[in-house]
Amino acid sequence: MIPGFKLLDKYIFKKYLSSFFFTVLIFTMISVVIDFSEKVEAFIEEPCTAHQIIFDYYLNFIPHINWLLWPLISLIAVIFFTSRLAHNSEVISIFNAGISFRRLQYSYLSAAIVLTIIHLFGNHYYIPEANKKRLNFEHTYVWKNNDHGKTENVHLFVSPDTKVYLKYFNKPEKSARDFRMEKFADHKLIYVLKAKSADWIKDPGVWKLNNYEERTFNGLKETLNISRGASKEITISLSPKDFVQYINQKEMMTSLELINFINRETKRGSGVSKPFEVELQRRTADSFAIIILTLIGVAVAARKVRGGMGLHLAIGIGIGALFVFLSRFSITFAQGDSMPAILGVWIPNLIFIGVAIYLNTKAQK
Repeated sequence: MIPGFKLLDKYIFKKYLSSFFFTVLIFTMISVVIDFSEKVEAFIEEPCTAHQIIFDYYLNFIPHINWLLWPLISLIAVIFFTSRLAHNSEVISIFNAGISFRRLQYSYLSAAIVLTIIHLFGNHYYIPEANKKRLNFEHTYVWKNNDHGKTENVHLFVSPDTKVYLKYFNKPEKSARDFRMEKFADHKLIYVLKAKSADWIKDPGVWKLNNYEERTFNGLKETLNISRGASKEITISLSPKDFVQYINQKEMMTSLELINFINRETKRGSGVSKPFEVELQRRTADSFAIIILTLIGVAVAARKVRGGMGLHLAIGIGIGALFVFLSRFSITFAQGDSMPAILGVWIPNLIFIGVAIYLNTKAQK
Protein backbone atom coordinates (compact mmCIF):
# COMPACT_ATOMS: atom_id res chain seq x y z
CA MET A 1 0.00 0.00 0.00
CA ILE A 2 1.43 3.41 -0.92
CA PRO A 3 1.94 5.56 2.20
CA GLY A 4 -0.49 8.45 2.40
CA PHE A 5 -2.54 7.50 -0.66
CA LYS A 6 -5.85 7.70 1.25
CA LEU A 7 -4.99 11.21 2.37
CA LEU A 8 -4.15 12.10 -1.23
CA ASP A 9 -7.54 10.80 -2.42
CA LYS A 10 -9.37 12.94 0.12
CA TYR A 11 -7.24 15.97 -0.77
CA ILE A 12 -7.84 15.68 -4.54
CA PHE A 13 -11.53 14.85 -4.03
CA LYS A 14 -12.04 17.95 -1.88
CA LYS A 15 -10.06 20.18 -4.24
CA TYR A 16 -11.95 18.88 -7.29
CA LEU A 17 -15.44 19.36 -5.84
CA SER A 18 -14.70 22.76 -4.25
CA SER A 19 -13.25 24.06 -7.54
CA PHE A 20 -16.10 22.50 -9.50
CA PHE A 21 -18.91 24.06 -7.47
CA PHE A 22 -17.11 27.40 -7.31
CA THR A 23 -16.99 27.36 -11.14
CA VAL A 24 -20.66 26.33 -11.20
CA LEU A 25 -21.49 29.37 -9.06
CA ILE A 26 -19.63 31.72 -11.42
CA PHE A 27 -21.30 30.27 -14.53
CA THR A 28 -24.72 30.38 -12.81
CA MET A 29 -24.39 34.07 -12.00
CA ILE A 30 -23.29 34.90 -15.54
CA SER A 31 -26.06 32.78 -17.12
CA VAL A 32 -28.82 34.28 -14.95
CA VAL A 33 -27.68 37.85 -15.67
CA ILE A 34 -27.56 37.23 -19.44
CA ASP A 35 -30.92 35.40 -19.47
CA PHE A 36 -32.62 38.06 -17.34
CA SER A 37 -31.37 40.84 -19.63
CA GLU A 38 -32.91 38.99 -22.62
CA LYS A 39 -36.31 38.38 -20.99
CA VAL A 40 -36.77 41.40 -18.70
CA GLU A 41 -39.04 43.11 -21.25
CA ALA A 42 -41.38 40.11 -21.33
CA PHE A 43 -41.34 39.93 -17.51
CA ILE A 44 -42.49 43.56 -17.33
CA GLU A 45 -45.10 43.43 -20.10
CA GLU A 46 -46.68 40.05 -19.30
CA PRO A 47 -48.96 39.41 -16.29
CA CYS A 48 -46.46 37.17 -14.47
CA THR A 49 -45.65 37.69 -10.80
CA ALA A 50 -42.24 37.89 -9.13
CA HIS A 51 -43.05 34.58 -7.39
CA GLN A 52 -43.58 32.89 -10.78
CA ILE A 53 -40.39 34.39 -12.21
CA ILE A 54 -38.29 33.18 -9.28
CA PHE A 55 -39.87 29.85 -8.36
CA ASP A 56 -41.43 28.65 -11.63
CA TYR A 57 -38.72 29.90 -13.94
CA TYR A 58 -35.31 30.66 -12.43
CA LEU A 59 -35.27 27.88 -9.85
CA ASN A 60 -35.72 25.52 -12.81
CA PHE A 61 -33.59 27.48 -15.29
CA ILE A 62 -30.49 27.26 -13.06
CA PRO A 63 -30.37 23.41 -12.97
CA HIS A 64 -31.10 23.29 -16.72
CA ILE A 65 -28.21 25.54 -17.74
CA ASN A 66 -25.81 23.98 -15.22
CA TRP A 67 -26.50 20.44 -16.39
CA LEU A 68 -25.73 21.46 -19.96
CA LEU A 69 -22.40 22.94 -18.85
CA TRP A 70 -21.25 20.34 -16.30
CA PRO A 71 -18.87 18.51 -18.69
CA LEU A 72 -17.19 21.80 -19.66
CA ILE A 73 -17.17 23.00 -16.04
CA SER A 74 -15.53 19.76 -14.91
CA LEU A 75 -12.70 20.32 -17.41
CA ILE A 76 -12.17 23.93 -16.32
CA ALA A 77 -12.30 22.99 -12.61
CA VAL A 78 -9.72 20.20 -13.02
CA ILE A 79 -7.36 22.44 -14.98
CA PHE A 80 -7.88 25.31 -12.52
CA PHE A 81 -6.83 23.50 -9.35
CA THR A 82 -4.39 21.02 -10.94
CA SER A 83 -2.49 23.89 -12.55
CA ARG A 84 -2.14 25.49 -9.13
CA LEU A 85 -0.86 22.21 -7.71
CA ALA A 86 1.69 21.98 -10.51
CA HIS A 87 2.73 25.63 -10.11
CA ASN A 88 3.31 25.08 -6.37
CA SER A 89 5.34 21.92 -7.17
CA GLU A 90 2.80 19.76 -5.33
CA VAL A 91 2.48 17.41 -8.31
CA ILE A 92 6.25 16.91 -8.35
CA SER A 93 6.14 16.17 -4.61
CA ILE A 94 3.42 13.58 -5.20
CA PHE A 95 5.54 11.86 -7.86
CA ASN A 96 8.63 12.00 -5.61
CA ALA A 97 6.61 10.22 -2.90
CA GLY A 98 6.39 7.21 -5.20
CA ILE A 99 2.86 7.79 -6.50
CA SER A 100 2.53 7.20 -10.22
CA PHE A 101 0.62 9.39 -12.65
CA ARG A 102 -1.91 6.61 -13.20
CA ARG A 103 -2.48 6.34 -9.44
CA LEU A 104 -2.94 10.12 -9.29
CA GLN A 105 -5.65 9.83 -11.96
CA TYR A 106 -7.61 7.42 -9.76
CA SER A 107 -8.01 10.20 -7.19
CA TYR A 108 -9.53 12.44 -9.84
CA LEU A 109 -11.74 9.67 -11.20
CA SER A 110 -13.39 9.11 -7.80
CA ALA A 111 -14.76 12.68 -7.86
CA ALA A 112 -15.57 12.50 -11.59
CA ILE A 113 -17.60 9.29 -11.10
CA VAL A 114 -19.63 10.89 -8.30
CA LEU A 115 -20.42 13.88 -10.53
CA THR A 116 -21.26 11.55 -13.44
CA ILE A 117 -23.77 9.59 -11.33
CA ILE A 118 -25.44 12.82 -10.15
CA HIS A 119 -25.47 14.12 -13.73
CA LEU A 120 -27.02 10.90 -15.06
CA PHE A 121 -29.86 11.03 -12.54
CA GLY A 122 -30.47 14.70 -13.29
CA ASN A 123 -30.36 14.24 -17.08
CA HIS A 124 -32.73 11.28 -17.12
CA TYR A 125 -35.26 12.38 -14.48
CA TYR A 126 -34.82 15.59 -12.46
CA ILE A 127 -33.96 18.08 -15.23
CA PRO A 128 -36.89 17.05 -17.51
CA GLU A 129 -39.28 17.50 -14.57
CA ALA A 130 -37.80 20.95 -13.88
CA ASN A 131 -37.99 21.78 -17.60
CA LYS A 132 -41.74 21.19 -17.59
CA LYS A 133 -42.24 24.15 -15.24
CA ARG A 134 -39.57 26.28 -16.92
CA LEU A 135 -40.80 25.72 -20.46
CA ASN A 136 -44.48 26.05 -19.53
CA PHE A 137 -43.58 29.47 -18.11
CA GLU A 138 -41.70 30.39 -21.31
CA HIS A 139 -44.52 29.19 -23.57
CA THR A 140 -47.04 31.19 -21.53
CA TYR A 141 -45.19 34.48 -21.07
CA VAL A 142 -42.08 34.63 -23.29
CA TRP A 143 -42.25 32.50 -26.44
CA LYS A 144 -46.03 32.46 -26.83
CA ASN A 145 -45.99 31.61 -30.54
CA ASN A 146 -43.55 28.71 -30.24
CA ASP A 147 -46.12 25.97 -30.91
CA HIS A 148 -45.34 24.50 -34.34
CA GLY A 149 -47.91 21.73 -34.21
CA LYS A 150 -49.78 21.29 -37.50
CA THR A 151 -53.54 21.93 -37.47
CA GLU A 152 -54.53 21.92 -41.18
CA ASN A 153 -54.54 18.95 -43.58
CA VAL A 154 -53.04 16.66 -40.96
CA HIS A 155 -52.10 13.09 -41.89
CA LEU A 156 -51.21 10.79 -38.99
CA PHE A 157 -50.63 7.08 -38.61
CA VAL A 158 -52.31 5.91 -35.40
CA SER A 159 -50.99 2.39 -36.05
CA PRO A 160 -48.84 0.84 -38.78
CA ASP A 161 -51.95 -0.05 -40.82
CA THR A 162 -54.33 2.79 -39.86
CA LYS A 163 -54.12 6.37 -41.09
CA VAL A 164 -56.14 9.37 -39.91
CA TYR A 165 -56.74 12.56 -41.86
CA LEU A 166 -58.11 15.81 -40.39
CA LYS A 167 -58.81 18.85 -42.52
CA TYR A 168 -58.61 21.17 -39.50
CA PHE A 169 -58.04 20.74 -35.76
CA ASN A 170 -59.18 23.39 -33.26
CA LYS A 171 -56.75 23.25 -30.31
CA PRO A 172 -58.74 25.32 -27.77
CA GLU A 173 -61.96 23.34 -28.39
CA LYS A 174 -60.15 20.02 -29.01
CA SER A 175 -62.31 19.28 -32.03
CA ALA A 176 -61.63 18.35 -35.65
CA ARG A 177 -63.40 19.02 -38.93
CA ASP A 178 -63.66 16.53 -41.82
CA PHE A 179 -62.37 13.43 -40.08
CA ARG A 180 -61.32 10.40 -42.14
CA MET A 181 -59.78 7.11 -40.98
CA GLU A 182 -58.48 4.44 -43.35
CA LYS A 183 -57.38 0.87 -42.57
CA PHE A 184 -55.17 -1.24 -44.80
CA ALA A 185 -54.31 -4.93 -45.09
CA ASP A 186 -51.55 -6.16 -47.40
CA HIS A 187 -51.24 -2.60 -48.74
CA LYS A 188 -54.94 -2.61 -49.79
CA LEU A 189 -57.69 -0.38 -48.45
CA ILE A 190 -60.26 -2.43 -46.48
CA TYR A 191 -62.11 0.13 -44.34
CA VAL A 192 -63.00 3.86 -44.38
CA LEU A 193 -64.65 5.85 -41.61
CA LYS A 194 -65.62 9.47 -42.35
CA ALA A 195 -67.25 12.14 -40.18
CA LYS A 196 -68.14 15.82 -40.58
CA SER A 197 -66.56 16.59 -37.20
CA ALA A 198 -64.90 14.83 -34.28
CA ASP A 199 -64.70 15.91 -30.62
CA TRP A 200 -62.12 14.62 -28.17
CA ILE A 201 -63.82 13.14 -25.08
CA LYS A 202 -61.10 11.76 -22.79
CA ASP A 203 -57.95 9.69 -22.62
CA PRO A 204 -56.98 7.18 -23.84
CA GLY A 205 -57.99 8.45 -27.27
CA VAL A 206 -61.80 8.48 -26.97
CA TRP A 207 -63.41 10.59 -29.73
CA LYS A 208 -67.02 11.32 -30.58
CA LEU A 209 -67.76 11.36 -34.33
CA ASN A 210 -70.65 13.45 -35.67
CA ASN A 211 -72.50 12.63 -38.92
CA TYR A 212 -70.34 9.62 -39.66
CA GLU A 213 -70.26 7.10 -42.49
CA GLU A 214 -68.52 3.68 -42.60
CA ARG A 215 -67.53 1.70 -45.67
CA THR A 216 -65.69 -1.59 -46.08
CA PHE A 217 -63.89 -2.89 -49.17
CA ASN A 218 -62.98 -6.27 -50.58
CA GLY A 219 -60.23 -5.69 -53.09
CA LEU A 220 -61.50 -3.26 -55.72
CA LYS A 221 -65.13 -3.95 -54.82
CA GLU A 222 -67.01 -2.04 -52.18
CA THR A 223 -69.18 -4.22 -49.93
CA LEU A 224 -72.82 -3.41 -49.33
CA ASN A 225 -72.61 -2.99 -45.54
CA ILE A 226 -72.45 0.81 -45.51
CA SER A 227 -73.56 2.37 -42.23
CA ARG A 228 -74.34 5.96 -41.32
CA GLY A 229 -75.32 7.68 -38.12
CA ALA A 230 -75.59 10.92 -36.18
CA SER A 231 -72.85 10.16 -33.62
CA LYS A 232 -70.48 7.41 -32.61
CA GLU A 233 -67.63 7.00 -30.09
CA ILE A 234 -64.35 5.38 -31.15
CA THR A 235 -61.02 4.79 -29.41
CA ILE A 236 -57.82 5.43 -31.39
CA SER A 237 -54.22 6.24 -30.51
CA LEU A 238 -54.69 9.99 -30.97
CA SER A 239 -55.02 12.84 -28.47
CA PRO A 240 -54.93 16.68 -28.56
CA LYS A 241 -51.29 16.53 -27.37
CA ASP A 242 -50.35 15.11 -30.77
CA PHE A 243 -51.20 18.49 -32.33
CA VAL A 244 -48.94 20.46 -29.95
CA GLN A 245 -45.29 20.45 -30.94
CA TYR A 246 -42.65 22.69 -29.39
CA ILE A 247 -39.07 22.68 -30.64
CA ASN A 248 -37.90 21.81 -27.11
CA GLN A 249 -40.74 19.42 -26.33
CA LYS A 250 -38.32 16.50 -25.89
CA GLU A 251 -36.58 18.37 -23.06
CA MET A 252 -39.80 18.14 -21.01
CA MET A 253 -39.90 14.33 -21.08
CA THR A 254 -38.20 12.07 -18.58
CA SER A 255 -36.25 9.23 -20.14
CA LEU A 256 -39.07 6.78 -19.40
CA GLU A 257 -41.52 9.10 -21.16
CA LEU A 258 -39.09 9.39 -24.08
CA ILE A 259 -38.85 5.60 -24.40
CA ASN A 260 -42.65 5.24 -24.34
CA PHE A 261 -43.02 8.03 -26.91
CA ILE A 262 -40.40 6.50 -29.22
CA ASN A 263 -42.05 3.06 -29.01
CA ARG A 264 -45.49 4.52 -29.69
CA GLU A 265 -44.38 6.61 -32.66
CA THR A 266 -42.43 3.68 -34.11
CA LYS A 267 -45.55 1.51 -33.97
CA ARG A 268 -47.57 4.28 -35.55
CA GLY A 269 -45.01 4.65 -38.34
CA SER A 270 -45.04 8.43 -37.97
CA GLY A 271 -41.30 8.84 -38.62
CA VAL A 272 -40.92 11.66 -36.06
CA SER A 273 -39.10 9.77 -33.33
CA LYS A 274 -35.46 10.31 -34.44
CA PRO A 275 -34.88 13.62 -32.55
CA PHE A 276 -36.27 11.98 -29.42
CA GLU A 277 -33.93 9.00 -29.83
CA VAL A 278 -31.03 11.47 -30.14
CA GLU A 279 -32.13 13.26 -26.98
CA LEU A 280 -32.27 9.97 -25.07
CA GLN A 281 -28.74 9.04 -26.11
CA ARG A 282 -27.42 12.57 -25.49
CA ARG A 283 -28.39 12.43 -21.83
CA THR A 284 -26.09 9.48 -21.19
CA ALA A 285 -23.27 10.62 -23.49
CA ASP A 286 -23.06 14.06 -21.85
CA SER A 287 -22.70 12.48 -18.40
CA PHE A 288 -19.84 10.18 -19.41
CA ALA A 289 -18.10 13.17 -21.01
CA ILE A 290 -17.33 14.35 -17.45
CA ILE A 291 -15.00 11.38 -16.93
CA ILE A 292 -13.34 11.81 -20.33
CA LEU A 293 -12.75 15.55 -19.91
CA THR A 294 -11.45 14.99 -16.38
CA LEU A 295 -8.73 12.69 -17.70
CA ILE A 296 -7.86 15.25 -20.39
CA GLY A 297 -7.72 18.04 -17.80
CA VAL A 298 -5.30 16.13 -15.56
CA ALA A 299 -3.00 15.32 -18.48
CA VAL A 300 -2.95 18.97 -19.63
CA ALA A 301 -2.49 20.68 -16.24
CA ALA A 302 -0.27 18.27 -14.28
CA ARG A 303 2.91 19.53 -15.98
CA LYS A 304 4.51 22.73 -14.66
CA VAL A 305 5.04 25.11 -17.59
CA ARG A 306 6.32 28.65 -17.99
CA GLY A 307 2.87 30.00 -18.94
CA GLY A 308 1.36 28.70 -15.69
CA MET A 309 -2.37 28.59 -15.04
CA GLY A 310 -3.19 31.03 -17.82
CA LEU A 311 -1.75 28.76 -20.50
CA HIS A 312 -3.43 25.71 -19.00
CA LEU A 313 -6.81 27.45 -18.86
CA ALA A 314 -6.43 28.66 -22.45
CA ILE A 315 -5.71 25.10 -23.62
CA GLY A 316 -8.57 23.73 -21.50
CA ILE A 317 -11.11 26.26 -22.75
CA GLY A 318 -10.00 25.57 -26.32
CA ILE A 319 -10.47 21.82 -25.84
CA GLY A 320 -13.83 22.41 -24.15
CA ALA A 321 -15.01 24.70 -26.95
CA LEU A 322 -14.02 22.08 -29.53
CA PHE A 323 -15.87 19.41 -27.59
CA VAL A 324 -19.05 21.53 -27.38
CA PHE A 325 -18.82 22.31 -31.11
CA LEU A 326 -18.43 18.62 -32.03
CA SER A 327 -21.28 17.66 -29.69
CA ARG A 328 -23.72 20.15 -31.23
CA PHE A 329 -22.61 19.20 -34.74
CA SER A 330 -22.94 15.47 -34.11
CA ILE A 331 -26.42 15.90 -32.57
CA THR A 332 -27.58 17.78 -35.67
CA PHE A 333 -25.99 15.15 -37.91
CA ALA A 334 -27.45 12.27 -35.86
CA GLN A 335 -31.00 13.51 -36.42
CA GLY A 336 -30.75 12.57 -40.09
CA ASP A 337 -31.25 9.10 -41.48
CA SER A 338 -27.63 8.49 -42.47
CA MET A 339 -26.59 6.84 -39.19
CA PRO A 340 -28.07 5.40 -35.98
CA ALA A 341 -28.77 7.92 -33.20
CA ILE A 342 -26.49 6.17 -30.72
CA LEU A 343 -23.48 6.34 -33.05
CA GLY A 344 -24.03 9.96 -34.05
CA VAL A 345 -24.35 11.16 -30.44
CA TRP A 346 -21.37 9.21 -29.10
CA ILE A 347 -18.91 10.25 -31.85
CA PRO A 348 -17.48 13.24 -29.85
CA ASN A 349 -16.94 11.02 -26.80
CA LEU A 350 -15.17 8.41 -28.93
CA ILE A 351 -12.94 11.07 -30.49
CA PHE A 352 -12.06 12.60 -27.13
CA ILE A 353 -11.35 9.20 -25.61
CA GLY A 354 -8.63 9.00 -28.25
CA VAL A 355 -7.45 12.52 -27.32
CA ALA A 356 -7.38 11.54 -23.64
CA ILE A 357 -5.30 8.43 -24.38
CA TYR A 358 -2.83 10.42 -26.48
CA LEU A 359 -2.44 13.22 -23.91
CA ASN A 360 -1.96 10.72 -21.09
CA THR A 361 0.85 9.01 -22.98
CA LYS A 362 2.56 12.42 -23.30
CA ALA A 363 1.77 13.59 -19.75
CA GLN A 364 4.40 14.16 -17.10
CA LYS A 365 5.12 10.92 -15.30
